[in-house]
Amino acid sequence: MREIDVQTVENAVCEMCVAANYGLSADVKARLDNAFDKETSHLGKEILKKLEDNLGIAGQDQIPICQDTGMAVVFIEAGQEVHFTGGSLTEAINRGVRRGYREGYLRKSVVGDPLLRVNTGDNTPAIIHYSIADGDSVRITVAPKGFGSENMSKVAMLKPADGEEGVINAVVQAVKDAGPNACPPMFIGVGIGGTFEKCAIMAKQALTMNMQEHSELPHIAKMEEEILERINRTGIGPAGLGGDATALGLRILTYPTHIAGLPVGINICCHVNRHESRVL
Repeated sequence: MREIDVQTVENAVCEMCVAANYGLSADVKARLDNAFDKETSHLGKEILKKLEDNLGIAGQDQIPICQDTGMAVVFIEAGQEVHFTGGSLTEAINRGVRRGYREGYLRKSVVGDPLLRVNTGDNTPAIIHYSIADGDSVRITVAPKGFGSENMSKVAMLKPADGEEGVINAVVQAVKDAGPNACPPMFIGVGIGGTFEKCAIMAKQALTMNMQEHSELPHIAKMEEEILERINRTGIGPAGLGGDATALGLRILTYPTHIAGLPVGINICCHVNRHESRVL
């Protein structure tokens, strides 16, 4: 049994909140670079150039890429041979978020009650997803999620007869409905299967996957390519002003489901697809 003090988790979460908001992962940046090279619309290319310039300034000056520094979403995959010591793991994660948003001068956007709308003042509580794995290590992923794009996300409870084409149509329609409101160019995470809540969590987690790669399942890899191609044929383009780059990347996660259902979660993210992972 390996012991990990929750202070170690707190420190890691604090650092990851800042790092994720100040820069993009290499795969996400590569997709943006590729879109700029291929964009045929003059206006679209100009907008992509401004996004690239903004990234450069954020990295050079160590300031947030976007003014919406998001609600902190944290995935914790803990090995079953790990024993956390020193207090509550959940409290440690929230302390890490609180410190990160304070020390990184990140905007605090969380309200304590969804109807009373009083800001908590420290961007907590975080959204935390726990899972148990084999071994004695802990994998932490912090994914700050802005709500311009989050508000455009959907869950579609399809019928099994809708099949692959139904899934594709649901994702493309969600992007069309989002239009400029999701701050395109977008990244899209899709979860297929499970239940109502499972497909949504998978869609969120799919956004943290390597956008330069495809699924190991051939039929899913094919779908990733086809959906992305169809989305970019919509012509919505950067900032919704027309062009080739409506979406920069799309990943799909799947899970077994019930014989009577075909749940599909569609989580949309703007080009600032922020996430940072560490293994303790």
